[in-house]
Amino acid sequence: MTCIRSHKSVLSILLTTVVLAIAGAFQAAAQTTLAAPPPGHAVATPDNAILLTIFLKHDESRPLGELNAQLERQGFYKAFPPRGIEVVNWYVMMGIGQVVTLRLSAFRLREVNRVIEDTAWGVYHTEFHPTYDYKAIGIAQHEHAQ
Repeated sequence: MTCIRSHKSVLSILLTTVVLAIAGAFQAAAQTTLAAPPPGHAVATPDNAILLTIFLKHDESRPLGELNAQLERQGFYKAFPPRGIEVVNWYVMMGIGQVVTLRLSAFRLREVNRVIEDTAWGVYHTEFHPTYDYKAIGIAQHEHAQ
């Protein structure tokens, strides 16, 4: 029983540390201005690329025509995706909405978030899932295990 409490205590401390670190990062980001990424970091390269899957969940309380008109007024399709960011895929998931996966430099993550905040909110409820490309590693591990 003491061991279980000890593990819960360690997990609680780790979770608190992570939450505080994330809060500090958000506070620091909020205090800076939206600036261009550092030179040489705007393009996704193997050492700085992330994949970002964005769930754009439709507001089902309103008709599609009304939602599309709002997207047009807010300039969504003019601004999204930002210039120079690769669209890996973009599809409709029935019952959810649109699901977009982008490949971008990690330095441009805030830029993508701001475009969504400025042009998609009110039409979509959004979720962001940053990931990294594991395909080559996974396949290599599979082949090694054969």
